[in-house]
Amino acid sequence: MIASMDDEPSRPTRRLIDLSLVACTAVPHAKLSIFDERLSKEPRRFDHWPGEHYRLLNALVRTLRPRRVIELGTCTGMGTLSLLQSLPSGGRITTFDPLGWETFGLTWLTPSDFADGRVVQVRDDVSTPDGIAPHRALFESTDLIFIDGHKDGYTEAGVLANLATLDLAPHVVVVVLDDIRVMNMIDVWHRILRPKMDLTSFGHWSGTGLIDWNGEQQDVEAGRHRRFSPARRLPAS
Repeated sequence: MIASMDDEPSRPTRRLIDLSLVACTAVPHAKLSIFDERLSKEPRRFDHWPGEHYRLLNALVRTLRPRRVIELGTCTGMGTLSLLQSLPSGGRITTFDPLGWETFGLTWLTPSDFADGRVVQVRDDVSTPDGIAPHRALFESTDLIFIDGHKDGYTEAGVLANLATLDLAPHVVVVVLDDIRVMNMIDVWHRILRPKMDLTSFGHWSGTGLIDWNGEQQDVEAGRHRRFSPARRLPAS
């Protein structure tokens, strides 16, 4: 159920393979010095590799050199800071969360992280049917999107379905999807028909997937390009 590839509907593009090779080569050597001197009591999971994905996030930023990054799920800010450390000059991270970063007792973030505008938090839920519409321009100008939601089988599916309604930048956007091997996420990941790669061994023990959002994946059976098939919404129990 988790590891089978015999019925996988999608394959990676050469661009996605090349990106993954470069980023994964850098992962073992990544040093996340941005966490030095920070005082959170949360376990230092960014030091745990293999097993955690923070070095991979940093390596992807170093490889892609994105100008605009979106993170969905701020939480304690460990992912935010991993992305921020290698963000190019003039780049910006917009991190979405329904809760303010300061409400998380174990946060790694400080007010100074937001002072120069390189990191901006938006308190909103873009997984709802109309949730992404107010942020259309932001998403359509973004190079890298990191989705780290609730792993409930609905939130990430809603985000992916909403992204499919936008005109994301061609040949640029890479989507990182966290926890793709959590039971609630297996179906969500499997239903993504865009070019993708499972990088779990270089990322999160619970699964890390990369999607080449605008890469072409030829559907041989239907004779057309395949994109994203939203996961079905199961009735509430």
